Amino acid sequence: MNITVIGCGRWGSLITWYLDSIGHSLRLYGRAGSAHMKQFRETRRNDFLELPLSVELTSDLAHAMECDTIVISVDSQSLRGLCVELLPYAPRGKTFVLCMKGIEVDTGKRLTEIAGEYLGAENHVAIWVGPGHVQEFYRGVPNCMVIDSENEEVKRCLVDAFSSELIRFYYGDDLLGNEIGAASKNVIGIAAGLLDGMDRSALKGALMSRGTREIARLIKAMGGNELSAYGLCHLGDYEATVFSHFSQNRQFGESFARGESYAKLAEGYYTVKALRVLSERYAVELPICHAVYSILYEHADPAETMNALFRRRVTNELHK
Repeated sequence: MNITVIGCGRWGSLITWYLDSIGHSLRLYGRAGSAHMKQFRETRRNDFLELPLSVELTSDLAHAMECDTIVISVDSQSLRGLCVELLPYAPRGKTFVLCMKGIEVDTGKRLTEIAGEYLGAENHVAIWVGPGHVQEFYRGVPNCMVIDSENEEVKRCLVDAFSSELIRFYYGDDLLGNEIGAASKNVIGIAAGLLDGMDRSALKGALMSRGTREIARLIKAMGGNELSAYGLCHLGDYEATVFSHFSQNRQFGESFARGESYAKLAEGYYTVKALRVLSERYAVELPICHAVYSILYEHADPAETMNALFRRRVTNELHK
């Protein structure tokens, strides 16, 4: 395939490196003023990896849009703005793969919904989600991930084309559930970090079981398959998000609990606001998400709030 990756941050560059390594032709797009792109042009390296000379670097969006497969890896709240930028190039018959995890803060919309508003029925949209860290993939540590789309042919084509010994892709069969599950696991990651920062890491078992059930209820209320929360998009991503020292969401939560600054992107910070919107819209109680929200946005005391979360009234484990 001739593929363009839009977004030259840590995930965009990893995707570019990976797809090039399994035989595809790659262009990596970054804005002209991007510090990441400047570094790649000067050294072809970032803090994690080195891009081979076979990868073309471009800051020309028109040139980037010439490929039939476009992988997008930008922060989730920037997707709508990017889609507006793509409209003048009148994309037709292209496949857009969203390799990002989030929900739009103001509207509670899933990322495929946003892309669909602008790209329409003349293009196909898929998602690429699941566990894994740039640092591990680049060292050759394998993992399993998920590709999902409303178009079965596109989904199967991408799974076949993108699979390798490094990443085994599974076919998703619940686009809504996989999107919500993938986005919300970052909030659970922040909660896990808060526990780490308070020396309450032993509570992560309860956090994981309760968090999965909480998100399963939301997915069901939204019309998806609640079992998706127990798959790779959510529970299957907990090791990478809840425990790994590479997890930016977990590290953000730990730093927050300890009163330390943390400058890297933690998507869960924005996603928890969107989950508040969805909680009210679908009348689904999300205790963990509400606790994280109150700590991050309402200045609630982290220790008191997390302790209260685990002191909630005793109930059947599957209905907590």
